Amino acid sequence: MRLPPDPLLRAWVALIALSLGSTVIAALVARGGLSDAATTGAGAVILALAWAKARVILDRYLGLAAAPFWRRGFSIVLGLYGAGLLTLYLLG
Repeated sequence: MRLPPDPLLRAWVALIALSLGSTVIAALVARGGLSDAATTGAGAVILALAWAKARVILDRYLGLAAAPFWRRGFSIVLGLYGAGLLTLYLLG
């Protein structure tokens, strides 16, 4: 499969693929039969996929790929927020 040449279409394809990954993992968890550690790991992977989706949106749709200073700032804030969410998830 060849990716489309337009960066926004590539971003859209990436968002669809990341959403599909989250959906598949959530469906596996919903079916049950996983250990507690596997369920916790699946939650962490879903959070990581959400982080990747946020990066695609910020980089492509908001144009931060062309503004390295702002991209770095948003990446730091997004990373800290994701780390905080992961900590709360693992503690809960």
